[in-house]
Amino acid sequence: MAISSSSSDRDEMKHVAVIPFPFGSHRITLPNLVFKLAHAAPNVVFSYIAPPQHNQEVFSKPNIPQNVKRFDISDGVPEGHVLGNNPIEKIDLFLKSCPQNLKQAVVDLAVKSTNLRVTCILSDAFMTPSLTLAQELKVPWIPVWVCLPTAMSPHFYAHIVQQHCAKHGMESDKLVDFLPGVFQMRIADLPYESRIIDEDKETTVMSRTLNSFGKTLPQAKAVVVNFYEEIVPPLFVEDMRSKLQSMLFVGVLTLFPSPFSSSPPLMDPSGCLEWLEKQRSRSIVYICFGTVTVPPPPELVSIAEALEAGEFPYLWVIRDDLKGILPDGFVSGTIKRGKIVPWAPQMQVLAHESVGVYVAHSGMNSMMESAANGVPMICRHFFADQGMCGRTASDVWGFGLKLKEFTKTGLMKSLNLILMQEEGNKVRENALKMKTTLQDVAKPEGKAAHDFKTLVELISTS
Repeated sequence: MAISSSSSDRDEMKHVAVIPFPFGSHRITLPNLVFKLAHAAPNVVFSYIAPPQHNQEVFSKPNIPQNVKRFDISDGVPEGHVLGNNPIEKIDLFLKSCPQNLKQAVVDLAVKSTNLRVTCILSDAFMTPSLTLAQELKVPWIPVWVCLPTAMSPHFYAHIVQQHCAKHGMESDKLVDFLPGVFQMRIADLPYESRIIDEDKETTVMSRTLNSFGKTLPQAKAVVVNFYEEIVPPLFVEDMRSKLQSMLFVGVLTLFPSPFSSSPPLMDPSGCLEWLEKQRSRSIVYICFGTVTVPPPPELVSIAEALEAGEFPYLWVIRDDLKGILPDGFVSGTIKRGKIVPWAPQMQVLAHESVGVYVAHSGMNSMMESAANGVPMICRHFFADQGMCGRTASDVWGFGLKLKEFTKTGLMKSLNLILMQEEGNKVRENALKMKTTLQDVAKPEGKAAHDFKTLVELISTS
């Protein structure tokens, strides 16, 4: 839909500067929300401000709404700089460059190009420099919380978390009973940054950003949560709402396609779905660790050894450069019952009836995609909110098993439990219950639909 340029329409139009956090699963969530908002609010212009690589990924999709405009900024990596293997390095360089780059992009690019003053800033919650910019422009700041909702709490109560860490240890399995509405968690499950006792160890911009949430988020006009309120503990919601100006649950934005956009053609270059068609029902071990997380080499070896020793049929998504880590003869020895690919259409794979279990990191999107398709999980957390997500899947919702690390014996035992034992049937039943629950809360009459309308009203009248 074209944007009208008549003076009467222009008087009514609003201009939202969108500032994503272009890393990991965050890359997907905010664009999905923006496109949905753009369809629902055609008189709002959305200026999407991000590094070129991320923008290319976002704007290469079909059917981009015409009221969403692309603006590029630097990724913060100095010319000639060679990045190491630590993904935090790239994030820190980007965050350091943001205060000046964002202001220039908004004032010199977005405002001049659209001839509209910015009336609101919608950002990923991790992009805290956008709060300062919103304050300078005297406009509302609306951050989007992409992680597990209850992972907000440890950052608000970091001082209490750190007291317990000092007493029991940062990796303690002591049950957390000091965060309102946060149940079944252990101290070791909480985000690492909230557990840091020695402030001198806060060596990254990223860690300081995370530990600032207790101060930044209460300044937001509203915090948009990438989740369904109906499946969040009410006590947690009550506690957070007492600290925030507004809290809007708009649903998990990666699960169900927007009714406003047509689905792009299915990509399956490795023929995963065709291969799955030939497999027995609920027999396949699907293994995928997302775009950022890579288990240590010894654990990749252990996964391969467990698959080979247990003769489990599998579909494994693994980067080509990591295949050399796998044991000699593993690929050739398991080729009749396994398939290794560099990428797979995950939602379609998880929806296939031949998939019996999903082995993954404990990222929230992966957890929710598994739940939405009724597939049990075996998960191992690495960082951020993954410890809390894994515990939610295993101990709160009961559709998964949480491992501290992948060992040959431990993974074989977990796979046998879910695929072959009576206890595994209970785990699968819980997974199917979660699938039904998510379908129910995503309906048009659900709270997510109501809160989305509230968000549309907010950006349309600010």
